[in-house]
Amino acid sequence: MARRGDPIDGVMLLDKPLGMSSNAALQTVRRLVNAQKAGHTGTLDPMATGLLPLCFGNATKFSADLLHAEKGYVARVKLGEVSSTGDAEGEIVERHPVDVTAEALEEAVAAFLGEIVQIPPMYSALKVNGKCLYQLARQGETVERAPRTVTVREIAASDFDGTSFTLTCLVSKGTYIRVLAEDIGRRLGCGAHLTALRRTRVGDLSIDDAVTVETLEECGSPEEARRLLKGADSLLQTFEAVTLDEMQTARFMTGQRLALGLTMRGRVRVYGPNNMLLGTARANERGVLEPERLIAH
Repeated sequence: MARRGDPIDGVMLLDKPLGMSSNAALQTVRRLVNAQKAGHTGTLDPMATGLLPLCFGNATKFSADLLHAEKGYVARVKLGEVSSTGDAEGEIVERHPVDVTAEALEEAVAAFLGEIVQIPPMYSALKVNGKCLYQLARQGETVERAPRTVTVREIAASDFDGTSFTLTCLVSKGTYIRVLAEDIGRRLGCGAHLTALRRTRVGDLSIDDAVTVETLEECGSPEEARRLLKGADSLLQTFEAVTLDEMQTARFMTGQRLALGLTMRGRVRVYGPNNMLLGTARANERGVLEPERLIAH
């Protein structure tokens, strides 16, 4: 049976709207560009907006790389209230008076810079015995979760009005911003929860380059919408580039290792003639190029 859609390759940087799940966003954009194969690079909660890189065709081969990338967020945090879910979608289960100065807030926020330990929230997609934690939470169950170490690269508070503030941060894979907000509230002694969350960065990809669903719908045709796709190598910009000639390309595409005397080390993106992306490889300690993930042309 023929697959529906066209075999297109590329990455769409979507500015996901509020209330839409990541999978719904993926299927919407997939329909608008009429693509056969599609995938995303890690979910965003429905209550969150912002950058959601969507991959099509050969770009899906590299989507897993972004799961490990650093991510940037801007959140609005309300002090004095604790939510059952850690965000505005839950019920307020605790209320406390807020007597916090701007200086105390800055000090509390700064304490979370660097390596920290978090306990994943019950309302999360982590699985225990094959079930997502949020499914158990909705059934009224609470299970023990193992603490995890994450890294907060950058963090700052701004726009403090006495009860709410804006939290801007850059964090490692697996960091829960809801938990970060709750822990800041706990440190201040008044509790806190998220009221809004926006993802602004995934690796080197920025919300500044993202498009909305409305923009894609206004294109009027899949062909026009595809003009907004970025190349598959937009996911690989943190890797150094290696360019091969025709003979080297032919050998590389059959999986052969190439002794090129490379000075770089680690993962690289590889191009052939006419700047055609061939895939990824590793440059080993001897300067040899070892094929990793290849794109069939």
